[in-house]
Amino acid sequence: MRAVDPADAVRRCLASADLACQGRIFVVGAGKAGAEMAKAAEELLGDRIAAGAIGVPVLPAPDRSRVKFILGGHPIPTAGSLSAGLEISRLLESATAEDLVLVLLSGGGSALMELPRPGVSLEDLQRTTALLLKCGAAIGEVNCLRTPLSRLKGGGLARMAHPARVLSLILSDVVGNSLQTIASGPTVPHRYAAQEMETVLEKFHLRDAFSPSVRKCLEQYGAESEESHPPTVSVENRIIASNRFAGEAAAASARRLGFRMEYLADDWQGEAREAGKRFADLLIQHIGRGPACCIAGGETTVTVRGVGRGGRNLEAALSAAIALKGRRDIAFAALATDGVDGPTDAAGAVVTGETVDRALRLGMDPERHLQDNDSYTFFAALEDLIITGPTGTNVNDLFFGLVF
Repeated sequence: MRAVDPADAVRRCLASADLACQGRIFVVGAGKAGAEMAKAAEELLGDRIAAGAIGVPVLPAPDRSRVKFILGGHPIPTAGSLSAGLEISRLLESATAEDLVLVLLSGGGSALMELPRPGVSLEDLQRTTALLLKCGAAIGEVNCLRTPLSRLKGGGLARMAHPARVLSLILSDVVGNSLQTIASGPTVPHRYAAQEMETVLEKFHLRDAFSPSVRKCLEQYGAESEESHPPTVSVENRIIASNRFAGEAAAASARRLGFRMEYLADDWQGEAREAGKRFADLLIQHIGRGPACCIAGGETTVTVRGVGRGGRNLEAALSAAIALKGRRDIAFAALATDGVDGPTDAAGAVVTGETVDRALRLGMDPERHLQDNDSYTFFAALEDLIITGPTGTNVNDLFFGLVF
């Protein structure tokens, strides 16, 4: 977590040459790491900041600051999210070619900063987001249908800042670090094709699930020409930390502790329960070759079919626990680096080969909890939840496996 500290990342990656301008400096953005990123920027810039606005999930302690922090919602946008978008829009209205707009983006920015297109209400955004999150869509597929509803996403913020120079510092929470995907790419001009939207609608059977106003907005967006959204010049997007930073730091710690280390990449995706089982199977292959440590990063998805409570890391951990039953020489943990797994207050959970037997003794059926998407209840009863509270950063999820 220290390796992806957002304030340190800003200090490390923001040079004096980046801040050269003849006019004013505005600091705007959104995300779970927004408060810490803004704090570091203000340390470097001081009273050079003319004004600023950042959408955050938790308000920082009151302090004298030129940056206004606005409480938004995550993963579902709220009225506060719209307030953040409106305030940023208001600030950028006066931007000139001599000004610099410093944009600070991190995971969660898609929901924490929003400004819907005409005809789309907050209720529309909330319902659409909830449907996309529950259907098992990957983040790129989610963005394909929510970007057309926004005036900020897909380069919209950068267009608002024109003709000012825009420098965007980005803490990546997306597998592959796709700039157009992180926080829905507010500083990355990008348009989804009508066929792309059609494919996602058909794949997840969403056509009739959306409100008439959302369907109309998607149709209008698909019919627009490229000329209606000209590319924005003077934009630099810079990734300053990612999941790999965290994974490699953890790997270095494991080596210092005497573990034989295997880093399994930072691109793990797909259904959480399948990823958890796949990781557990890899750990079983290491038996007899310990002490070994395996680390992987990424972001899985959950197709919600039950009525329980959980998140992608909790579901991956429960699936791994079932696969590891009886393997008392293995431990596994899955956690969200932002400290919040889905709609829960847990970051993730820890399991061993004894987890399933402990649950059975308490009268719990692990398979039933998995099928009901009720992993939080399962691990809460076992007291195996990882509770950290919001960490102030966000670089996707991490899986850890130890074989002794």
